[in-house]
Amino acid sequence: MDSQSAPELFDALPYYDNDLELHPILKQKVERELAQETGKVPDTLHPRVPPLIELFAKNPLLRAELDRVESREPFPSLDSIRYQLPAPTSIPASDEEWRKALDNAHAQLEHQKIRHTNLALLQQYGSNAWRIHNYRLEASAKQLEKSLEDLRNLTTEVNRERKNFQTRIGTQLTSLETRWTELISSVLQIEMANVALELEIDRLNRKEVELAAL
Repeated sequence: MDSQSAPELFDALPYYDNDLELHPILKQKVERELAQETGKVPDTLHPRVPPLIELFAKNPLLRAELDRVESREPFPSLDSIRYQLPAPTSIPASDEEWRKALDNAHAQLEHQKIRHTNLALLQQYGSNAWRIHNYRLEASAKQLEKSLEDLRNLTTEVNRERKNFQTRIGTQLTSLETRWTELISSVLQIEMANVALELEIDRLNRKEVELAAL
C-alpha cells in the first residue's frame, strides 16, 4: 500500500492516558509547545473552511462604500447645491441663462413630487415591509441558532462516545498490561528456578564424581 494513501495511526487515548500527570516534565514540554503553536497564524485555512466571499464584486459603488466603512472614513457631506434654485448671475441675463434656471426649477419641482410620492408609499407600506423583513431575519437567526445548537450537541455526543470508547479500551489495555507483567514475572521466576536447579544438579554431579573417586 502506498504510504501516502495509508491511514494515519495515532497511538494515544487522550481521555484515558495520564502520562502528563505521572510525568510533570512532559506536561511542561506540552504547555511550552502549545504556547508556541497558539501564537502562530496558519498559512492556509482548514479544507472545510469555505473560501472568503468578496462582497459587491460586481457593484463598484457599494464596494467603494464598503471600503470607506472599513477604513472608518467619515461619510461625505450631502451636496446641497443641486437643491438650490440659483438665478442667473449676469445682469441683464440672457435667454439661455434663464432657460437653464427654469429647467433647474422644473427638475427641482419634479424631484420634490417624487419625494412626496416615496414618502406616501413608505408611510402606507413601509412599516409592513419592515415587519416582514424583521420576521424573516428572526426566522433565519432562529434557524442558525438551532443549527449551532445541533452541531454543539453532535460534538458533545461524539466526544462522549470517544471518551467511553477510550475508557473501555484503556481499561482493557491496563488489564492486558497487568497480565503481561504477571506473565513476565512468572517467566523470570521460572528461569531463576531453572538456573538454581542447574546449579544444584551441577553440584550433585560433582559430589557424585567425588564419591566415585573415593
